[in-house]
Amino acid sequence: MQPLEIIHQPNETPANANPRQRLPKWLKRPLPSTAMAFTSSVIEDLHLETVCESAKCPNRTECWTKKTATFMILGNVCTRPCGFCSVPKGKTGEVIVDEPQRVAEAAERLGLKYVVITCVTRDDLPDGGAEHFYQCIQAVRERTGAKVEVLTSDFRGNRAAISRVIAARPDVFNHNTETVPRLYQRVRRNALYQRTLDLLKQVKEEAPDMPTKSGLMLGLGETFDEVLDVAADLRAVGCEMLTLGQYLQPSPNQLPVERYIPPEEFDELGEKCRALGFTMVASGPFVRSSYHADEMAAELTVGTQG
Repeated sequence: MQPLEIIHQPNETPANANPRQRLPKWLKRPLPSTAMAFTSSVIEDLHLETVCESAKCPNRTECWTKKTATFMILGNVCTRPCGFCSVPKGKTGEVIVDEPQRVAEAAERLGLKYVVITCVTRDDLPDGGAEHFYQCIQAVRERTGAKVEVLTSDFRGNRAAISRVIAARPDVFNHNTETVPRLYQRVRRNALYQRTLDLLKQVKEEAPDMPTKSGLMLGLGETFDEVLDVAADLRAVGCEMLTLGQYLQPSPNQLPVERYIPPEEFDELGEKCRALGFTMVASGPFVRSSYHADEMAAELTVGTQG
């Protein structure tokens, strides 16, 4: 099958002609609001990192206005040179011992009932930061009683490290596929497609009742069929939850957008993925791994009970 059809709005430049082109009308978002101030003050006061800021998430205004954020642990420097990500790369710092307590305090101040914790990739650490994840999950639970979703790195396939995170019993274990196998070398360098599948499979082997989740960014040159092939692979390792969103170039230093996918095509992809047996699929231009994660998890629970 050919790549997804590109529908251009009137007076717009073709999507693959210039990375500085104007966004299609369906990708316009409101300007930052002063209502974000409370969330911002909590993050700054506790000296925490968020993927909302580091990855230049387009949903930050909405989420921070609602007093929610995705905490990014293990520093703000990543050891991998992924082509899509704006998080700084280079020499990492020491793991901050009291970060779990500060994350828990932030969750308490914000009144969060569902907390999402992600990280930079730390290939420099023997366990990739797994123990730190464990401590963060425990601290949040002890202080707030909130549910916790983790979005982890692949830990270089270290099964013991993955088991340590599983042992903390996160309510959802998320690890993103990011793109299709053909594009891994360009988009997700130093990562392996099979390693991602193996991680999600291990979670199901060790904790069959733990929901697993993965996500892809679209618009980097993948085809419709390639996306469905990845979705089928994810279902084969027991993954129940899937997110599909539009890749947006964070800065001129990252990969350009190859195409902007209209909402109706996201709808079509979502329906086809649901037909593969996913319990929950979120598919749309602004969908991100942790965007409305609490609502997605709640619907998963309702669906399971039903």
